[in-house]
Amino acid sequence: MPFLKSLSADRSGKVRELAGRLLARLGEHVRPSDGGPDDPVAELAAFITEGRSGFIRRRTIYTPAKLKSQVQEQRRAELFEICNLVEVAERFNTTEAEFIGGWQFGADNKADILIARMVAASGSEAALTQMADMLIAEGGKPALFVLHLMPRLDSRRKRVLIRLILKETTYLGMINLAEGIDVDRLEWDDLTNGQALAALRSAAGGKDDAARRGLDDVLETIGFLATATTAAKLIDERGAAGVPPAAPSLGLLRLNASLAGPGSNT
Repeated sequence: MPFLKSLSADRSGKVRELAGRLLARLGEHVRPSDGGPDDPVAELAAFITEGRSGFIRRRTIYTPAKLKSQVQEQRRAELFEICNLVEVAERFNTTEAEFIGGWQFGADNKADILIARMVAASGSEAALTQMADMLIAEGGKPALFVLHLMPRLDSRRKRVLIRLILKETTYLGMINLAEGIDVDRLEWDDLTNGQALAALRSAAGGKDDAARRGLDDVLETIGFLATATTAAKLIDERGAAGVPPAAPSLGLLRLNASLAGPGSNT
């Protein structure tokens, strides 16, 4: 930590920002917040509306303010990138947990993505897991914002998210964002418990070229995530749907299936 604090005086602004984010993950920050017109935390706070909700159990909520121009939208994005979660929470005289718990997801998708990225960059481990669990529990589209937290999530939460994407077939293409991430392998039940397999069959048998190209991308990612047994079954499934065995989209599936050894059916 002393080393990170020493970087707060570095001549490079990018180095100072990175050090600030890493310190914020540890619950520390070194940038003074004077609340003046040149204070980025105060400027960002002006883009967030604080309010109250509930009749019996009153709680504080935080909603993205309505923007008036593209310039404001761009500036808000810049501020979310350079400010730290702990600093923003302190600006509202609250904690990371209370700020995240009070954030009104669904009011502004772009703002939701920005705060998710802020938590991923500078939130503590507790804040990160709180947001991930909260969004996954809510399900649907809001849960997909957890993808921005993915690099810092543990294997259990990663797998829960991947399974959720497979069930929410409307957002099946989002699974491509999981490529290259170390997650527990997908089992055949993960594809059959929801509507993912039916959606893959529909795309393969349809005449929509864009849908077929999207299917190829999804198959490549699933090929990376699947177990050898699941890969072998999915290759058989694709063959039954008329996909040529040598199709490039099956490349990772074939590689994965080969890992099953001599007992593989593929």
